[in-house]
Amino acid sequence: MNPAQRQSFVISFTAFLSTLLLLALVSVLALIIYRGVAYFWPAPVYSLTFVDDQTEQAKAVYARVFSEFHDQGDAVRLVVYSSSDAPHGTQALIDEDRILTLVESVNSADITLNDGLSVLGVPVQIRASDNVRYSEQAYASVAEKVSSIEQQIEDIRTRWLSAIHQKLSELDVRGVAMDAPAREKLNDAFRQWQNKIIKLEDQRDNYTLKIAMADGTTLSVPVASIEEIVFPGQLGVWGKVGVTFGHIGQFLIQSPKQANTAGGVFPALFGTVMMVFIMTIIVTPFGVLAAVYLNEYAPDNLLTAIIRISVSNMAGVPSIVYGVFGLGFFVYVVGGNIDALFFADTLPAPTLGTPGLFWAAMTMAILTLPVVIVATEEGLRRVPNGLRAGSYALGATKAETILHTVLPMASPGIMTGVILAIARAAGEVAPLMLVGAVKFAPNLPLDTEFPYMHLDRQFMHLGVLIYDGAFHSQTDAEGASMMFATCLLLLLVVLVLNILAVLLRARLRKRYLTN
Repeated sequence: MNPAQRQSFVISFTAFLSTLLLLALVSVLALIIYRGVAYFWPAPVYSLTFVDDQTEQAKAVYARVFSEFHDQGDAVRLVVYSSSDAPHGTQALIDEDRILTLVESVNSADITLNDGLSVLGVPVQIRASDNVRYSEQAYASVAEKVSSIEQQIEDIRTRWLSAIHQKLSELDVRGVAMDAPAREKLNDAFRQWQNKIIKLEDQRDNYTLKIAMADGTTLSVPVASIEEIVFPGQLGVWGKVGVTFGHIGQFLIQSPKQANTAGGVFPALFGTVMMVFIMTIIVTPFGVLAAVYLNEYAPDNLLTAIIRISVSNMAGVPSIVYGVFGLGFFVYVVGGNIDALFFADTLPAPTLGTPGLFWAAMTMAILTLPVVIVATEEGLRRVPNGLRAGSYALGATKAETILHTVLPMASPGIMTGVILAIARAAGEVAPLMLVGAVKFAPNLPLDTEFPYMHLDRQFMHLGVLIYDGAFHSQTDAEGASMMFATCLLLLLVVLVLNILAVLLRARLRKRYLTN
């Protein structure tokens, strides 16, 4: 084989491998998009009749078919169905030879409840002051009344009961006796408002929706517990698209439900973005300062060589090792000592000596620090020495030269390191599970309570949510759909963060490298 043939073979083989990698990447993305969008797309409701394995009797249910696969040569359908004995859904593997009928039911609805559960059935009647046959207009009117009652209850709780609780707490702090007139007056006011809430709740619970099941039985569901009613069989393509966008909006603003197999991911999305933002603020100055020292100040000796080798080796350390380091050093040592110095009155309950958002951001900053250092050093090396010499000739000091000439010219390289750091930190899971990320955290680390940003709180993370969903997806079809939807969202978050960083890098490059 002559050199020309050898070169042609290398090029062809490289192109072949690149094509394989591209196809693999596209296939993975297509799978994630297909399965993720399925979580939002209104699935058809079927009228299913099958032979029950236990009773060997025909059973009529309303069902959703999630997938079909072959098990030992027999076609098996994975379905979630609602029946009189399991109104909120039962997942089952049904052999194809046991299915008697399977047809799409046009009149059946997918009724989603506030707690994430769902009921498949035909709405037939609304019970209010009198029984009304179900219609979209009648249900909308009743739902508006129920919403008004809910708002009244919430106003009483936030405006009056909360104030009474606060005043009672102040009396407790002052040591006021239990039979003091001021306390008795507050207790009487509390009971009055509580009785009003009970009356409003009774009035709200009088509004119910009667649902017909496939076996002829009926189920009554409080209207207050219903989040959404969708008739998939009555929707056209654009109607389903509209419902899908509505589901996406709910997915982004709601909290997870039913052990992270339903609902939304807002706490995890918020926690991921906030952790990456804090990590970026921490790692960027430290990484840049370290790179400036190594490239501009450090002498070319054995110590500098050891430091560079150590930085390179840090980039290859498994991420779980950083998690153990963060737990042992940041949480137990640093946080524990801070608690002993400033929060001794709260011990043994730790304040900062426990996993939280700040320690997670610090751990991610240590993990991504080598990336920022290496990228920044490469950017600094690309700055021509002539610019440094010209700055010195004009009377600038070395610090002024670095600050006003070198760093602006190297800023695109710095942004490259930041982009790589964001991409890695957003997708890490193992270290975060040790230093603050949990499967469910009802309280966001940012709220209206002083000090507003609670860096000591545990938080939710999209990666941890995906990890938890992967376990549920082994036995839960809906949980698998939510896991893929969360994967898709995490990819979009990383993409958006990278796009913002790339745009900033391009702007800096245009500003400093084209002048």
